[in-house]
Amino acid sequence: MSTFMKYIACILIMAVLSSCNSKETLQTYFVDHQETPNFTTVDIPTTFVNFDDVNLTPEQEEAYKSVERLNFLGYKISENNLDTYNQEKQKVKNILNDEKYVELMEFSLNGGSVSIKSLGEENVDEFVVFGSSTQQGFGVVRILGNDMSPEKMMALFQAIQSANIDDEQLKSVLDFFK
Repeated sequence: MSTFMKYIACILIMAVLSSCNSKETLQTYFVDHQETPNFTTVDIPTTFVNFDDVNLTPEQEEAYKSVERLNFLGYKISENNLDTYNQEKQKVKNILNDEKYVELMEFSLNGGSVSIKSLGEENVDEFVVFGSSTQQGFGVVRILGNDMSPEKMMALFQAIQSANIDDEQLKSVLDFFK
């Protein structure tokens, strides 16, 4: 091999090694845990909400059309897995504490906590809803789309409150935490 080719090969190897990120991402966490005991994953269709009887504003309509899919990963807690629950919950929190996630909202709900974050501030391609409860476990929903706007998504969430929700499409998520 010529010296030039060795030099190019070394540069390529260094580039590959320097681009490898040892940090776990939310996507790899989902993939790594999709078939692990006490976890469940569900792809939630956007059709779980029926807006037929709701007049969406143009802003809400645009927000709805910007959402492509929703992925859910849940961990069910039991008295036998409290330590694992705490470890796994902390792993997710560490991933979501990365500076690339923007905190949009955090609140308490029925003895648990919920946080909503976005990957970026404008023209967002991913929102993350993370909720945890020491009674039921934790769940993460990735809302994936194109050029989603936090303001428009908040308007869409308000419209969802008056829309018909198809419980059958959410059955596997709801049953998991029973």
